[in-house]
Amino acid sequence: MATLYQGNVPTMAQRSDAAGPVIRTIKLSDLHDALRRGWEDFKAVPSHAIILCVIYPVLGLVLARVVMGYSVLPLLFPLAAGFALIGPFAALGLYELSSRRERYEPASAWDAMEVPRSPSFGAMLGLGTVLLALFVTWVATAQAIYVAAFGYEGVTGFSDFATRVLTTQQGWWLIVVGCGTGFLFALAALCISVVSFPLMLDRHAGAFESMVTSLRVVGRNPVPMAAWGLVVAVLLALGTIPAFLGLAVVIPLLGHATWHLYRKVIVSEPGARPVPPPPHRPRKPAADFPANLFPWRNRTDA
Repeated sequence: MATLYQGNVPTMAQRSDAAGPVIRTIKLSDLHDALRRGWEDFKAVPSHAIILCVIYPVLGLVLARVVMGYSVLPLLFPLAAGFALIGPFAALGLYELSSRRERYEPASAWDAMEVPRSPSFGAMLGLGTVLLALFVTWVATAQAIYVAAFGYEGVTGFSDFATRVLTTQQGWWLIVVGCGTGFLFALAALCISVVSFPLMLDRHAGAFESMVTSLRVVGRNPVPMAAWGLVVAVLLALGTIPAFLGLAVVIPLLGHATWHLYRKVIVSEPGARPVPPPPHRPRKPAADFPANLFPWRNRTDA
């Protein structure tokens, strides 16, 4: 009998064939509990999480400056919204930290960097490439939608851009079509990655198996997964408001919470033993370098 995740009582767990994990039916309250556990992880290792995620606020500021400088302000929102597409891959280190805390093991920034040593890291890169391609396609599509509405004429500043979008018929068309198209991209990313990366990290599954499992999870729990997507979108939007700096808190929170959501929706298999990563090679002090380079110097005369 499968071991239940602590604090979660599933209803009508779906039995799968031997090739796939067993999926639970969860409730909206489980999303709240996953966020609560994610917040606890973030409070336990806040410095490490911020170190892992500091690149994202910096990247957001750089993107905002580039957008302003090259008068392509309409791309600022699509670029910010694109965090939702690539976020599942970017949070790999956070999944590792939550996994270690779950096993009552020490969690540090160096532990998060152990993810590339996972036997399934190649599959993670493959799915990450798919999400990156989805992100690039979304930005290109958003640009095409803007050109269809306003042509190639640039904007003179933020006030000009806001006036176009909020006070014209073309602007409202842009909002409706752009948000609808963005929703489809976000839905695609959610369906193929909601539990994919935690599954690869935990059970060393392949990319295809992980994507199929994510699709089955969404199909089994359409309402909770739709609510989870909304939660992610709202939190990311709030995180971008203070010059993207809020992402330093939002991204680790969502990363940790995603791990706990995975634990709630996928039944653990106590009989399955994960493939251990390659043995860790201890680092040698720099002072030992000359001796290692010239071993004959260590010889003692008889």
